[in-house]
Amino acid sequence: MSDHADRRPLAVVTGANAGLGFETTRALMHQNYRVIVAARNEEKGQAAVDAIRQESPKADVRLELLDLNRLTSVREFAERVQAREPALDLLINNAGVMALPERELTEEGFERQFGVNYLSHFLLTSLLLPQLMHAAAPRVVQLSSLAHRGGRIDFDDLQGERHYDPWRAYRQSKLAMLMFSQTLQRHSNTELWGLDSLAAHPGLSRTALFNHGVQSRPLVGTLFRLAMPLLSQNAAEGARPTIHAATASDIRPGDYFGPEGTGETRGAPKRARLSNAARDQTQGERLWQVSCELTGAEWRA
Repeated sequence: MSDHADRRPLAVVTGANAGLGFETTRALMHQNYRVIVAARNEEKGQAAVDAIRQESPKADVRLELLDLNRLTSVREFAERVQAREPALDLLINNAGVMALPERELTEEGFERQFGVNYLSHFLLTSLLLPQLMHAAAPRVVQLSSLAHRGGRIDFDDLQGERHYDPWRAYRQSKLAMLMFSQTLQRHSNTELWGLDSLAAHPGLSRTALFNHGVQSRPLVGTLFRLAMPLLSQNAAEGARPTIHAATASDIRPGDYFGPEGTGETRGAPKRARLSNAARDQTQGERLWQVSCELTGAEWRA
C-alpha cells in the first residue's frame, strides 16, 4: 500500500489518456491530487502520464490498465488498486464510446455503449466502495451528456438486440449514468456510505470522441462542424464541470453540473438540468437492480 505521511488525496480517472479525461487529470494534478490514469491502451496511457510529468515533474501520476470492454479487466484493476491504496478520495467515471455506427458487443455480450459507458463503471464503483469509504470526504463523478435528455431506458431491449440505433444507444447509456449518480446518492444516504455522488456533462466539446460520434450521421455531422465554432468549447473548457463536481466546496449531494451558456453547450460550470427520466426514483432503482444482476456487483461496504 502507498505510504504518504501527509496523504495527498487520490483520484482515479477512467479514460484519462485523451480528451476530457486527460484535461481532468491535468487539472487535478494542479490541485495536488495523486492520480491513477485508467486507460485501455498502454502506449497511449503511458504517453499521457509522460506528458503530465513533463509539465509537472513532481506529479504523482501512474498508469493502470483498464479495459471497460471486459468485466474481468474491471475486477483486475480494482484488485490492484485495493492492494496498493488504503483509501480513494475521488472516482471519475469519464471513459466512453459514442454513437458506434454498427452494433458492437463487449466481451460479456453487452451492447458496447451501454457496457462501456455505464455497466463497467457501475461494477467498478461497487468494487472500489470500500476504498472510497476509507477516505475523509469521498466523491464519485459520473460523466453524462446533454444527450441524456432524449434518452430512455429500454428494459425490454437494453442491449439493442431488437433494434439498434447509434444515437439511441448513446442516449440510453448517458441517461443510465445520470440515473446511476442519483441512485448511488440515495443508497449512500440509506446505507451510510458517506460519499457524495455527483454528475457532470461537458456541453459541446471538441474532442476525438465527439468527432467520431457525429460520423454516424453524415448530415448532422456536417451541420455540427459548421456550427461548432459558435456552439462548442475545447476539451480543457469542457472538463470544467467535471472538475467543479470533483473539487468545489459548494456542491450538494446528487448535484449535476454543466456549462452555463445557452443550451448548456459552453461556458463556466453551473448546476445543470436533469430530465424527468433521470429523476425517476422507481426506474433508477430498477436500473440499479438489473445492473447488479448483469455485472455481479454486490456493493459490499
